[in-house]
Amino acid sequence: QVQAVESGGGLVQAGGSLRLSCVASGRSIFSIGAMGWYRQAPGRQRELVATITSGDSTEYGDSVKGRFTISRVNAKNTIYLQMNSLKPEDTAVYYCNIDSFATSTAFGRDVWGQGTQVTVSS
Repeated sequence: QVQAVESGGGLVQAGGSLRLSCVASGRSIFSIGAMGWYRQAPGRQRELVATITSGDSTEYGDSVKGRFTISRVNAKNTIYLQMNSLKPEDTAVYYCNIDSFATSTAFGRDVWGQGTQVTVSS
C-alpha cells in the first residue's frame, strides 16, 4: 500500500510563509497520479487548496490563488505547497491527497494523509 506522509506545518504570523511537503511512501511504486492539498478549518467543510498532476498541470482554490504555489518532484513522489502572504483565515488542518497509485502488487485511489496543522496568528 501507499501512504501520504505530510510535514511542514506550524505557527506563523500573518504575512509570513510556510512550506508543506507530502511524500507518497510505499514499496515498489510504479506510478502516482494527481496529488493535492485540501484543508479543513473548525466548523467548516474540507476545501480544495491545490492539486497537481504527474504532468504538472495545476489547479488552485480561489482563496489561495496568487499566494500559494504547488510543485512536484516525480522522481521523489513528493509534492510541495509554498504558502506566502499567509492570513489568519488560512488557519486549518492541511491534508495531502493521492488520487491514484500503482505498485507491483496493488492499485488504489483516494489516499489521505493524517493532516498537518497550520496556524496563522494576527
